[in-house]
Amino acid sequence: MMRYLIKPVNLIMVGSSYLGSLFHPGLTVIKGMPVSIAAELTNNCNLKCPECSSGSGQMKRPLGFMDIVLFRKVIEELKPYLYNVNLYFQGEPMLHPLFFSFIENCRGIHSTVSTNGHFLSQANSEKIVKSGLNRLIVSIDGTDQDSYSAYRVYGDLETVTEGLRSVSEAKARNNSKMKLEIQFLVNRINENQIPGIKDLAKRLKASLSLKSMQIINKNNTGLWLPADGKYRRYEMVDGKYAIKNRLPNRCARLWFNPVITWDGKVIPCCFDKDAEYIMGDLNQDSFREIWNGPRYRVFRRSILKDRSMTGICTNCTSGLSGVKY
Repeated sequence: MMRYLIKPVNLIMVGSSYLGSLFHPGLTVIKGMPVSIAAELTNNCNLKCPECSSGSGQMKRPLGFMDIVLFRKVIEELKPYLYNVNLYFQGEPMLHPLFFSFIENCRGIHSTVSTNGHFLSQANSEKIVKSGLNRLIVSIDGTDQDSYSAYRVYGDLETVTEGLRSVSEAKARNNSKMKLEIQFLVNRINENQIPGIKDLAKRLKASLSLKSMQIINKNNTGLWLPADGKYRRYEMVDGKYAIKNRLPNRCARLWFNPVITWDGKVIPCCFDKDAEYIMGDLNQDSFREIWNGPRYRVFRRSILKDRSMTGICTNCTSGLSGVKY
């Protein structure tokens, strides 16, 4: 009976330590362990999306694939506390040769995969719906090839839509409860196609997430921003585009959901694309040692003191309101 209480008690501990830190910024000691993590299976990708750190070729760190042994070590340590595992960060997770082994090791924890959809063959679709995965997110950013490939460079819309159809049919055959979600990054080129993508999601019995784009090449901001304000993360300030976020001095991500890169580095959140803020290395230390370690304490304190001084925060949506993200 007691083991069923570990997760909710841990959640309460983490939440209370976060709230306590907001009232007393000098106190950044965390109680409990994270309730969610993101694991980067690989930062390799088959596409060349211009506003993606990996796809655009601007990523500064080496490319590679996560060692399944390392992942098992992390899951073994954190499984008693985790409500969710995201099996993606940068790159295309289905490129990993042991992709399905990662899902298998997450049984008993809610798991999510986000993919560009180019590897959803009939065989893979069948395996996915039987794998125990709880949520599959598939990115489609256009309803015709020209608008789609304007962002998903080298992508093939027909391949992705056929893959989605395969997953939807496999779900029906197997009476699967896995959630299928289409993600649509709204930009200037495709915003007029929102009705079409809604119709596609309905036909495939998938949910739909309309999201604003994160832009990493500031010179290109004006090229991508849609007319509809609720999908525009950025606004013009003193002649330059800046994120609408006022960057309040808080961030729950630092208490609830860290990211682990393919090579075992623990970083604070999903906005640290280049792993500039490494909190520790799981090849050397346990997760608990890193989570409660001095680097994390100093970093949490710096965010509570002045978040605007941290580079990765200047393109962050935590605290952003009035925008679909």
